[in-house]
Amino acid sequence: MKHCILFICCAIIVSCSTEKQSSNFLETALASKNPKIKRVMDSLEKYKVQIRYTQIDRRNDSVFFTDYDFQIHDSTYFYPASTVKFPTAILALEKINQTDSLTMYTKYYIEGDTIESTVANDVNEIFAVSDNLANNRLVEFLGFEAINQQLTNKGISPVRLSHRLGFHSDDLRTKPIIIYLNDSTTGITQSILNKTPKALELIDIEKGKGYYENEEFINEPFSFKEKNYYPISAQHDVLKRVIFPEKFSSSEQFNISNEQRDHVLKAMHTVPRKMGYNKNEYYDSYCKFFIFGDSKDDIPEHIEIYNKVGFAYGTLTDCAYIKDTKKNIDFLLTATILVNKDGIFNDDVYEYDEIGIPFLAQLGREIYQQELQRNNH
Repeated sequence: MKHCILFICCAIIVSCSTEKQSSNFLETALASKNPKIKRVMDSLEKYKVQIRYTQIDRRNDSVFFTDYDFQIHDSTYFYPASTVKFPTAILALEKINQTDSLTMYTKYYIEGDTIESTVANDVNEIFAVSDNLANNRLVEFLGFEAINQQLTNKGISPVRLSHRLGFHSDDLRTKPIIIYLNDSTTGITQSILNKTPKALELIDIEKGKGYYENEEFINEPFSFKEKNYYPISAQHDVLKRVIFPEKFSSSEQFNISNEQRDHVLKAMHTVPRKMGYNKNEYYDSYCKFFIFGDSKDDIPEHIEIYNKVGFAYGTLTDCAYIKDTKKNIDFLLTATILVNKDGIFNDDVYEYDEIGIPFLAQLGREIYQQELQRNNH
């Protein structure tokens, strides 16, 4: 146990933007004796955990961040899954503002598809139930190169989005979008040709010992070289810009209106049942891992979690701003964990419910309890 705690202390890096050094709640949380935390910390190499926790302080109407990191390495790859939908949603709203005739409520559909939608509705579906089709529609609207360039321009890097979600497609060209400009007029966007993505060269870019492809077992590590790349640091930076835009220069902010930002914030913390989804299938914590992920009970009204999760290929990630309006505490927390005991990918045998989600839920509770004590002092 001595060695474990020593490792934790060495692995956690603290960067402060406040004048006063705060106690390291992340270190304390990871040293917890709770089995949901301890079993992961005792086998760190297996679970590939990365965490960034931001403590928030306010003085004279100013907000100060203190970031605490555990094993954060941009060069160490993990599959971001649906977390990439967050920047795509925000950038789609930003692009709408470049055309006077469009709003987030303008109806549209993808050429060859029958689903009519609006960007506002897509944003709701992305955050409520992590809908793949809603995300892919916005990808057709934006194109991957525009997504990557816009994020880089705002100082959010490294990042590389390169593929749609939910199905495999090598199609580099986006599909045209038919937009209803008014009751009798439609417009059509031009197809965008994206460049062939370069293979990623990162640590752990090949994982496991085998995988299934077209029901055939391949006895070699699974390569993520062509997959999306969206590390913890970039995810946390997107979240900070949306929750606390005033902390960033105008060139670093997302160019969305107050109405659009309010819509995003509401979508981020509204639970599925309040958006009309069946609560038995889409319980409150369906897309909220921290604090409540290992329970299907309703989340209390006074706890608001503004977040985006991702889960695929055995990797679970949550990027969240957690706020308790009753106790007057708030903090930012982004974490990822890999749960793939057999080392085989695409076999749908992952320990999400047994290990991954309980770890993230308990991590959230450990940090929350310490924030609660800090606020009471």
